[in-house]
Amino acid sequence: MSDIKSKVQGLEPNVQARNIQEMIKNTGNIYEALSIISKRAGQISVDLKHELHNKLEEFAVNSDTIEEIHENKEQIEISKFYERLPNPVLIATDEFLNGEIHIQQKENRERDFHN
Repeated sequence: MSDIKSKVQGLEPNVQARNIQEMIKNTGNIYEALSIISKRAGQISVDLKHELHNKLEEFAVNSDTIEEIHENKEQIEISKFYERLPNPVLIATDEFLNGEIHIQQKENRERDFHN
């Protein structure tokens, strides 16, 4: 997962307009391209969530009382770092446009639609 964090450091965190022709270059279908990007974004989101949770767990202090709240500056810095990362959809779109996503299609997929 650290490769995603290092790779997205230079990635623009804001949404940009995209060329649709470039997006459908590999699939030929904008809906299929968006489906692939969406599935990859879900994977990235889950991976980042688990990684953040594991890092924050290292600093967790088990306390019996609710009144005790400990502020840990390292926890805050880790949380801020993850908040500054680009949205998983932006990361997935960048991976898709750079050809970094391996697309595996089912052999017997039906393309016939009936009314």
